[in-house]
Amino acid sequence: MASFRDLLSATKSRIREVDTATAEEAMNGGAVVLDVREPDEYEQGALPGAVHIPRGHLESQIENRVPDRATPIVVHCAGGTRSAFAAETLAQLGYTDVVSMAGGFNRWKDEGRAWSTPRVLSPEQRNRYQRHLLLPEVGEAGQQRLLDAKVLLLGAGGLGSPAALYLAAAGVGTLGIVDMDVVDESNLQRQILHNMERIGERKVDSAKKTLTAINPDVTVVPHDVRLGADNVLEVLAGYDVIVDGTDNFPTRYLVNDASLKLRIPVVHGSIFRFEGQATVFHPYVGPCYRCLIPEPPPAELAPSCAEAGVLGVLPGIVGSIQAMEAIKILLDLGDTLTGRLLAYDAMDETFRTFKVPRDPHCPACSVDPDDLVIAEYDELCMPHPRS
Repeated sequence: MASFRDLLSATKSRIREVDTATAEEAMNGGAVVLDVREPDEYEQGALPGAVHIPRGHLESQIENRVPDRATPIVVHCAGGTRSAFAAETLAQLGYTDVVSMAGGFNRWKDEGRAWSTPRVLSPEQRNRYQRHLLLPEVGEAGQQRLLDAKVLLLGAGGLGSPAALYLAAAGVGTLGIVDMDVVDESNLQRQILHNMERIGERKVDSAKKTLTAINPDVTVVPHDVRLGADNVLEVLAGYDVIVDGTDNFPTRYLVNDASLKLRIPVVHGSIFRFEGQATVFHPYVGPCYRCLIPEPPPAELAPSCAEAGVLGVLPGIVGSIQAMEAIKILLDLGDTLTGRLLAYDAMDETFRTFKVPRDPHCPACSVDPDDLVIAEYDELCMPHPRS
């Protein structure tokens, strides 16, 4: 029966093995660095930019992490043994340009080559976000980006509730919430952040209790203020994405101009009776809110939900779409709704998408952001007196 030494020797005879200098040259030339050590070894130190897949998970994960089988790969472990077996496995899976680094990480480190202690998720976080980690488009790096991200929600009501719940569950590290209202029993038909025990409580405080109970990784920053020209830039500054669940034109115009000035994408949502809309206003990439609606309609043509009503589940659908768009922006995934308006009709159960061009003469986004004046829009959006 062959000994382990014989097996290792035979394996090495069938693969390509290179020294650390040659491996470093290949890495500098664009080769993928594949670390097949165990998680506890990886956490102690790793090569810059290494893809970490423990040897025991290699067959099940490599195709998602490195889909192109012609990709040059440098495999390493601690000392060069496991990487040899991993290199042979990769060849059997059809990878055509694979080498094993002799001496592994230990020799690399002893020779004084560059390495660092990687930032890793805790065991509890790996368990919590396991379904995200299985997605190659997200993975551990993407989850860490979410944990580092800051999203501001305008409103803790019908749209803000589902958006906040899903963003918190997804692990977005900081959620700011702007709302100066209190919880009313009439809110509970659709504003699922709140409950009967919180009637009369500030909505931002109620939201914070709910969201931190869902995910202790999330920091909730309450902004119990009315947004105005005097504070909007200060409130919005520092956030990566704004999720707009406001229900009035003055605030939408105000947020639009401030987001242009600060260059922060806005995920917009609106609802009315049985219909909802969602889009993304990405400053100077696509249209802004004033490209879509240059002037507010007369008040009689734009009644609020308090006046016209809204089916309780509708904001759940639109708010969830807003959460999805926010995550796509944060992770640079897929095609967002930038330049497109998604319209949902609950009665017909249909979605339609309309292209929204950027207006070259828009009074907001055609102007240099330094020249934009942040002003109140209350008078512009007030109903005209009737004769």
